[in-house]
Amino acid sequence: MAEQTFETAMKRLEEIVKNLEEGTLQLEDSLKAFEEGMKLVSLCGRKLDEAEKKVTLLMGQSGGYVQVPFDQQHQFNEEDAT
Repeated sequence: MAEQTFETAMKRLEEIVKNLEEGTLQLEDSLKAFEEGMKLVSLCGRKLDEAEKKVTLLMGQSGGYVQVPFDQQHQFNEEDAT
């Protein structure tokens, strides 16, 4: 079976979170949902890491960009827009 796409995994994760937040699941079902959710979190994290590496590679191939870790980048605000 093919691995889920990021978008499919996120949609399912959102469904799981909604179900858990509602508090209507039995304990065993909640545990199963939580376990599935944690697997999806791992999958989504891996997909994001892969995408970041690909973007970094593509930017590096163009030769005109400097790699800056995402968490250190300047955050967009209204002052930047003017």
